[in-house]
Formats: sequence, structure tokens, C-alpha cells
Amino acid sequence: MDIEKFVEAPGRDEKIKEVRKKIDELGIEYLYLQFVSVTGKIMGKGIPADHWEQVAKKGFQLVYGATMNLFLNRAGDYLGYGPEAAELVGIPEPETFMQLPWAPEIGRFYCTLFRNREEKVDPGAYLTSDCRGNLRRLHEEFTKKHGTKLRIGTEPEMMWLKFDENGKPKDGYSKPYCYHIDQFESLRPVSLQVIRYARKMGLDMIQGDHEDAPGQLELNWMFDDVLRNADRLTTYRQICAQVARENGIFACFMTKPFMGVSASGCHHNMSLWRGGEDEFVKCGNNPDDLPGMADNYMYVKGGENTFMPDTDDPQMPGTEGLKAIGGVVHHLQALTAIGCSTVNSYRRLWDTGFWAPVFSDWGFQNRTTGLRVSAPGRFEYRSVDSMVNPYLMGSTLLAAMDDGLENSLDPGKPEERNIYEAMEQGKEVKKLPMSLGEALDKLAASDVVQRGLPGEMYRLYDEYKRDEFARFMSTVTEWDNEMYMECLP
Repeated sequence: MDIEKFVEAPGRDEKIKEVRKKIDELGIEYLYLQFVSVTGKIMGKGIPADHWEQVAKKGFQLVYGATMNLFLNRAGDYLGYGPEAAELVGIPEPETFMQLPWAPEIGRFYCTLFRNREEKVDPGAYLTSDCRGNLRRLHEEFTKKHGTKLRIGTEPEMMWLKFDENGKPKDGYSKPYCYHIDQFESLRPVSLQVIRYARKMGLDMIQGDHEDAPGQLELNWMFDDVLRNADRLTTYRQICAQVARENGIFACFMTKPFMGVSASGCHHNMSLWRGGEDEFVKCGNNPDDLPGMADNYMYVKGGENTFMPDTDDPQMPGTEGLKAIGGVVHHLQALTAIGCSTVNSYRRLWDTGFWAPVFSDWGFQNRTTGLRVSAPGRFEYRSVDSMVNPYLMGSTLLAAMDDGLENSLDPGKPEERNIYEAMEQGKEVKKLPMSLGEALDKLAASDVVQRGLPGEMYRLYDEYKRDEFARFMSTVTEWDNEMYMECLP
């Protein structure tokens, strides 16, 4: 069984013992065992720390539907899995152990999910509704096939909001002035606390700024292996939620809470690397860093960036990079269903004038296209927003890149003009889907991108998001009433 191979992997027993030493040394009393749902929501269970060895070997059980948030569809039925479905088994990964800096009596793990050992079909197999486990396995397959690994750095914009008199999130905490240090300073207690917690949990924080929406910050960490970066983005979201609770404000990851100002994007900067090794390095020089696994944090170092230019043109990506990006450009419309995953995502694309890309094209320092070369050896995928599930985004990008490399797909010439001016001059450009329903149709037509959603994952994602779009289409909004209530006679 896959589950037995995973539990009995060489060296795992030693890691389990190391965690026990850390639990005892740090006074850990309780453990959070977490995984990530189809929509990116953090799910899981908690156990007393004295049961660590048992759960590390046998895991915990939880209903399959937890991977679908245990939400109901419009008909009142559970999405994805009914109450008659079996229970999954979650196995914690000892190398992901981390002490929570705001609750030092609690340790946290990421888990890999499996089918139950007693199931009649594929007992103990990897659960394909585990987006995190899927990404790890797809990345391993990609590396075995092409000899390269995907490294990603994300730019997670989000907004800090005040509560109104009814306890509902409403106005931004600061004014919508991009790059203004004074507005950045107004959120200093929040941003510095986020950075402190992030550093203690292994995020190598490198820069940040105030963006151009109310209360909007972007705090960045160093790029890394696609799976570790996705874990860090998930951790960052947890940190922001905790800091918001401590400060009596709201951490908003909704893509477009306000019209007329910028939405929150999550640009993915990506490159393929050959070689390089995982290394344990200390995150910064903060003497107050809380110890995680082995008192260190793992990063990938070294290797050859295959996206770097290989001609005299210092901007043009290398041959391998162009093929990989050719795959992304070719499948950009279907990928939009993953990168722009909610009904609200498309408010970002419709609200013109705020640099949100709506065209399937690429360029150099060109923010009017879906992709751009943000620096030599690095492509920035811009059609991604703050609600993205980074595990699904990573796995579908791998599928698109695999197609580009396998079939030598040409991304076309880079567009250096403003895309709107280029179109006025006669260029034909495909537009990205402009609604969640349209994007899901593009995904349904793409066998390639669906390879990044293996097993049950595509069925579950499509079901969840079709229901979400249907709920939107069957809702009367304030706009409907204002537009049509008194339009006749």
C-alpha cells in the first residue's frame, strides 16, 4: 500500500524521534495536523502531544468530504462526497514540524492524505483529492521526466480592514496610496508582527510595501521549491489571520472587495532549475527565532536556471524556458480557472485601469499581458489572484510546462507594446475568460491542464466551482434591484 511505503520510508523513524525530542524540549502540549482543501482552506485535527508516535504511524481519520470543506451544494447535498463515503487517513510529515510562535505550547504539521486501509478499491492508496500530495507527486514525475524542478516565488497582496458597528469587515485600515511610506507606517504594528511570526516559521522575508488599495499590503519571502512555497503561502495566510485577531482588525484575502481601486493579486514568479540541493539554513539572524525541525529551515540552493538567456539578447529567455512558457501561454485560458478561482476574481479583470491582465500573451516589462519576463531567468504569471489554491496552481503549471517542453510549443514573439495599442494596430490576441463559468468551460476542454488535477481532483474542483457559479447566477443582488426595480413602465 502507498500508505505503508510512506510510513516505512527510510529515515522516517529517526525524524519521528527528533520531533519527540523537540516536543519535550519545547514543552509542546498539543499538535495541529493540517491539510489543504480543494479551495485552499486549511483543514485538519488536533491531538495531545503525548500521542505523537501513534498518530505518526497510524495517522488520523476524517471524512472524505473535509477535502471539499464539508460544504453543501444548492440542493443541500454534500459537495464531492456523501455521508456514506469512507474516511481518509492523514499521516503527519515530521519534517514539517513547527512551533506556533503565538501559541508556543502548540506544534503544527502538514499531512499527506490516503485512502482508508480497509477500502475495497485501492486500499491505502494516495488520496487524489489531496491537492498538496498531488503537487508533490506531479513535481517528482516532472523532474524525473525533464530533469528540472519548478521554483516559484509569490507576491501575496491582501487587505487589512476595519470592522463596522455590526462587526462586519468594511473599510480599509489605510488609504489607497501605492508605495507611500506613511500609509505603510500606519500599518507598522501589523506588518512587523506578521514579519516576526513569519521569520519564526521559516519564511525568509525579503521586502514589502503598501499597495494601491485601502489597507493593502504585500509582504514577500524568498522563492523556493514549488511545494515549499505553497506551504509558506498557506502559513502566511494563517499568520495574517492570527495577527488580525491580535489587533482587532480583519485580514482580507478576498480578491476584489472594493471597485474603483486595485484588487489583490498573487503573481507567481517561476523558473525551472537543473541541479541544486536542499539545504538547511537559518532564517535571518533573529536570536528570538523559535526552533522548528532541527532548529533550521530548508531551502533549495544552487543549480542552473534554465530560463536564463542563452543568446546575446539579455532579455530573451533560454530555449528551454521559451518552450515551457509556450505551454503556459498556450493553455492560459484553461489555467485561468485555477488562477482566478472565484466569481469575485473576475471583478478584478473587469475593473479596467488597474493593470489586471486580460489577454493571453507575454512580453518583457509589460504589465498588460498575462505573462511577462519580470527579470532575467524569471517569468511572472500575472493572471493569479489572492484566492488561489497554490497547490492546484503549481500542479497545473507543471502540466502546461510539460506540454510545452514535450511538444516544443512556441509562445510567439514577446509583445513590447501596450497590448491595447497593439490590438488597435491590428494584432489578434486571445482574451482570457471573463467569468468563472467561461473559465470552467475552458478547463473542461483542456485535457492537458486537467492532468494537473489527477484522479478525483478535476471532478471535485469542477463540481465545487460549478455550484459556486450557479449560486451566483441564482442570486438577486443590490445591483439587480437598483438597475431593474423601477425600469418599467
